[in-house]
Amino acid sequence: MLKHLISFSLKQSSLVLVVAAALLAYTLVQLPRMPVDVFPELNAPTVVILTEAGGLAADEVEQYVTFPIETAVNGLPGVRRVRSASAISLSLVWVEFDWGTDIYRARQMATERLAAVRGSLPESAHAEITPITSITGEIMLLAVSSPDGSVSELELRAYAEFDLRNKLL
Repeated sequence: MLKHLISFSLKQSSLVLVVAAALLAYTLVQLPRMPVDVFPELNAPTVVILTEAGGLAADEVEQYVTFPIETAVNGLPGVRRVRSASAISLSLVWVEFDWGTDIYRARQMATERLAAVRGSLPESAHAEITPITSITGEIMLLAVSSPDGSVSELELRAYAEFDLRNKLL
């Protein structure tokens, strides 16, 4: 097969040159039209639903908040996957859409489904869709630890939230 391709190319060298010139011309025409981005978007369009449910344990948040929201958004058109995390008084649901989906349309659809399910959530639950973020917004990720264990986790968290965060901002 390769031998035939090489022999054809050698016999029809003028045709090969014309095709190469046409490809070069097409490339030169298309090059100025191509979008250039320093930091291309590497994530699929994702809508994040954050729900604060004061006074609920993690398993209650999962049962009464996270699961109904997951069920509501799971049937949206173009949804690739739905992930969630539940903690004490907090629920996070990530709804990932197919590549090419308009993020504003995806947010609108998720908002409509969230409005439909709000009535079945506990009274203490306040669900909101977080703002659109980009991978470029995550500039730095820090971990604070105490290697010898002399500082408690609560003190480390307080230091990170009140001292370190303010110094970085």
